[in-house]
Amino acid sequence: MSTATPEQIARRSGAGAPELMASILLGSRPKGVTVADRTVEGIRLRIYKPAESGTARPLIVYFHGGGFVYGDLRGGDWMCGTVAKGLDAIVVSVEYRLAPKHPFPAGVDDCFAMLIWAAHHARELGADADRLGVMGESAGGNLAAVAALMARDNGGPRIRHQALLYPATGAGETESRRANADAYILTAADMATFGELYGGDVDDWRVSPLKAESLAGLPATTVIVGGHDPLHDDGVNYADALREAGVGVQLIEYPAMPHGFLNFPRFARDADTAMTAVVNAQRSAFG
Repeated sequence: MSTATPEQIARRSGAGAPELMASILLGSRPKGVTVADRTVEGIRLRIYKPAESGTARPLIVYFHGGGFVYGDLRGGDWMCGTVAKGLDAIVVSVEYRLAPKHPFPAGVDDCFAMLIWAAHHARELGADADRLGVMGESAGGNLAAVAALMARDNGGPRIRHQALLYPATGAGETESRRANADAYILTAADMATFGELYGGDVDDWRVSPLKAESLAGLPATTVIVGGHDPLHDDGVNYADALREAGVGVQLIEYPAMPHGFLNFPRFARDADTAMTAVVNAQRSAFG
């Protein structure tokens, strides 16, 4: 990423991998889970639905990773499908606008708008708006955390659980960023480039949710982190800050894992275990 030219970035941004390659690298949704793509207010969504159960299900809104520059709906198929089947939930995946063509706050605005849309259309989707959660990984974890803050500050929709998977929270120069500056998947140079392309003031809580004036009143939270991830301490520090604000937090660490390990379920030995932990936490939060 850090050595890519602007032309290369523009060409790759929003470009999906060929299906065979994506299936090998990123996994596929489980059998029995159907998907439907639709466009709402110019934003593409992918809606995951498990086999019919005849009951109103939890509703999870998911935001993909990719440094706010890369990523698309296909990247979340395995995670979203696993949650849809394991939790018996409706999952709405959001393809928000990407930098550098659409810098901050475009992605934030898209994600919050689609969270509101999903909550308002829960019954149509076969879901229960009173059992609403958000989920995101990496940059998507940042957007999920920001969406939860916006929902709290704007009087809704009420979120019952947030699953933040190795999120970027604006923790600054941490020990994990120094120790893993040249780690697999994500490097310090990559993160610097992503930040430049995304834009926004790092002191703005919509860029750095860890810098919000208060984290009180946020939903029950599950944070997943990997030991070889520059963003390890971002997740840990956010979990600590939430706990200090009186929020129920479950922090789960996978010491052997790099950044993005849930995106590679065929290769990362802890991916299945971590997704099971997420589904169990969601089930506990929703009852």
